[in-house]
Parts: sequence; C-alpha cells; structure tokens
Amino acid sequence: MSEFKDVTVVKQANVYFEGKVTSRSILFGDGTKKTLGIMLPGEYEFGTDLAEDMEILSGELTYKLPGSTDWLVIRGKGSFHVPAQSKFQLKVTTVTDYCCSFLK
Repeated sequence: MSEFKDVTVVKQANVYFEGKVTSRSILFGDGTKKTLGIMLPGEYEFGTDLAEDMEILSGELTYKLPGSTDWLVIRGKGSFHVPAQSKFQLKVTTVTDYCCSFLK
C-alpha cells in the first residue's frame, strides 16, 4: 500500500534520540495506528508495549530482535516483526524511511 486514505494525522512529531529519529502518528477509523518516520544514521534501542510490524521503505540498517544474538540486514525495502513488551536494537547506516504498524 503506497498511500493511506481517510486517516487522521497527528501534527505533533514523535522525536527520539535528540532528533535523529522522528515520526508522525497516523490514526485509522478502526482504531489502528501507524507511524511514518525517518531515522538518521546511528545506533538505537527501542522498547514497545504493543507488538509492531516495522516496514523499511528505503535505507539500510541492521536489526537485532529480542532473544536473538544475530544481526539481520535490510538494504532498500524489508520488514520485521517485534513482539509486544520487548526491546529491539537498530544500527542505521543510511537515512532510512519507515512505517511502523502497532498491533493489538
């Protein structure tokens, strides 16, 4: 899906890591939420209450999921799933465009 229709966009940005990661929240009529954002090069650890599907739209990064010792690579497009109540790590090597879907 390259665009979202009939949504509400929250104007206030979500800003993390001194502005190196930013996003905007997109709210859907059925109560679901996504964020669209940009990550600048750097190393980050995120915690999540809800499960998340992370879709990388462009860029390059490696990621490590909870319980794993392996770093996996995404170049260009890709996706990964993060379980609820967990933390995951990212090493972003180029400006990376992403869409995060929060799952209930």
